[in-house]
Amino acid sequence: MTDRPVELLLMTPGPTRLPQRVLDAGGQPMIHHRTPAFSRALVSVIDGLRPIFGAVTGDVLPVHTTGRGGMEGAIANLLSSGDELVACCNGKFGEMWASLAESYGVIVHRVCTDWTRGTDVAEVEQALRDHPKTRALTVAYTDTSTGGQNDVRAILSVTRECGVLGMVDGISSFGGVPFQFDEWGADVAVTASQKCLMASPGVAFVALSERAWSAYDTGTLPRNYWDFGEARKVYGKAQPETTGTAPVHVYLQLAAALELIHEEGLASVYARHEETARLARERTAAMGLELLFPELEKQSPTLTALRAPDGIAPKAIRDKMTQRGILLAGGLGAYAATSFRIGHMGDIRSADVDRTCTELSAVLAELRSGVPARVEV
Repeated sequence: MTDRPVELLLMTPGPTRLPQRVLDAGGQPMIHHRTPAFSRALVSVIDGLRPIFGAVTGDVLPVHTTGRGGMEGAIANLLSSGDELVACCNGKFGEMWASLAESYGVIVHRVCTDWTRGTDVAEVEQALRDHPKTRALTVAYTDTSTGGQNDVRAILSVTRECGVLGMVDGISSFGGVPFQFDEWGADVAVTASQKCLMASPGVAFVALSERAWSAYDTGTLPRNYWDFGEARKVYGKAQPETTGTAPVHVYLQLAAALELIHEEGLASVYARHEETARLARERTAAMGLELLFPELEKQSPTLTALRAPDGIAPKAIRDKMTQRGILLAGGLGAYAATSFRIGHMGDIRSADVDRTCTELSAVLAELRSGVPARVEV
């Protein structure tokens, strides 16, 4: 018999800490995915997600995959090989959508490729003028590789005006940052279970407008597992279902997590994320740490990306923080060797940020001096 692993404080961009009520929901006995009990949980989840998407009139569909699979599903369902797409690529996850589209034979025009800046509306408008056959535009709302938040409302106003599908990656933002699917004119929005929604990984959710469904009718890419039309059909049954076998306990967790979110109130949840982000940045600045990209017009409320001090490896910081019971995330892409990231999304509170920053200050002092500091037990 092996010992239970030590529980770490997950200050990462997902999976995030699960509240006790969510853990308890996930510990219930198994139920079959073709029963009224599961249908009730499924409907509860979709209804609970609608205000978070701001999707009042469109469909919100579950896809049994990670957020990345939801993004790929959007490409497979709505486009055809040879279609043109403009992709905002100012971060790893903006670039991911571009790469996914290219793998399906879609012609991608990359814009806003500078990770140090937010999306530029003028650059997007110029790209759409230069490529008038563009069918869709992709953009990340927040990108955890940079710690930035893009002005998706402004970008979506352009896609609406140009008659182009506006597709938003909300995986690291929905449930932590306000979004209005209908009001802002989105056509596709994707999120996932394991970040601000405070549940285990395994389910993505995709909101679709009627314009998106029109694109579905003309798209010719292979769908099969990703078929949104089939997901819509089975969810519309008298006893709503999912396509294939559902990860039942993830849905039970999500039902509990969404209850918690709505009990707290979305306005309070969003304000809490802003406050934990403010606290993280103030405390780390006081240690002499710099934001990875301080030039960004808007920093994300759900994650802070930091430069490691000169002469100190980010891995050394993270390893020592793990020894103190706190898990931080590494940098991504070209910045992996010079940065690290602190997630403050989902169930994370100010006390968690305080503890993280107190320990981080001690770790930095130790690494700078070369003298081990005492670890509190």
